[in-house]
Amino acid sequence: MFISQAWAQGAGGGGGDFLVQLFPLILIFVVFYFLLIRPQQAKVRAQREMLAGVKRGDRVVTGGGIIGLVTKVISDNEVQVELAEGVRVRIIKQTITDIVARGESVRGPKESEEDDKPLLPPPAPASERKSLLGSLFGGGKK
Repeated sequence: MFISQAWAQGAGGGGGDFLVQLFPLILIFVVFYFLLIRPQQAKVRAQREMLAGVKRGDRVVTGGGIIGLVTKVISDNEVQVELAEGVRVRIIKQTITDIVARGESVRGPKESEEDDKPLLPPPAPASERKSLLGSLFGGGKK
């Protein structure tokens, strides 16, 4: 007789407690959304727009830290980058992390003929070069 009354009393009023227990979880999710998820989505969107705007003449930094000059946009996923005079490599666009300097604008139909010309300035002649130690200790040519 007493057992059935105890079960009846324990069953009432449980709906309000569930919402109170669920509220902190909802609050944590909202805080995570505004502090972590939205900024990350904005960063991904900005990276995607930057990669879509890569063009010939841009100086870029790859994921490995290599700085080069875009000489040719091969496809939507590949670009040709000149690392030094005469050293050209094909890289995947998604490995580009930053555009250091924007290059020239698109010229027109003759651009494909100019793709083989080097865009980097030629190195200084050997007579004008200074060694690192010479420039540090003042022993260079004057």
